[in-house]
Amino acid sequence: MAKVSIVMGSDSDMPVMAKAVEILERFGVDYEMRIISAHREPDIFVEYAKTAKDRGVQVIIAGAGKAAHLPGMCAAIFEGPVIGIPMKTSDLGGVDSLYSIVQMPTGVPVATVAINGGANAGILAVKMLAMTDSTLAGKLHDFIVEQKESVESKDAKLQSEGYRAFLS
Repeated sequence: MAKVSIVMGSDSDMPVMAKAVEILERFGVDYEMRIISAHREPDIFVEYAKTAKDRGVQVIIAGAGKAAHLPGMCAAIFEGPVIGIPMKTSDLGGVDSLYSIVQMPTGVPVATVAINGGANAGILAVKMLAMTDSTLAGKLHDFIVEQKESVESKDAKLQSEGYRAFLS
């Protein structure tokens, strides 16, 4: 059963949403992925959100652009945590999406990552799940250590070779 459900309103969101999938796959987290438009097929969307818990979903990651109602509507129906990814738009650069997702009314929160922040949405979902999964918590710890060591390695290279070593 999928622990995380990833939903987007359009296939144009796939490059960003795929980054969340890559993180979930790296950590071995089961997921499902759907394209559902809350505006164009509200009946299908409502059924998706209402049945998420029955499908084993513990976290929803919802990406949306422009009016960006998808994450908020997920949060209105699904009782678990929802992570919203605002999509960069050609009209307003994603600020419209960001405001639509982050400005939820009291009682209907959506955790919101950066515009086009698919990878961070995946990491946040892993962190949420790791609170009750010791195996996943161990993998998360290793990931954090790996990130730290990567930065330390880059700094060592800077110190030994100078900044030109990073320019190509």
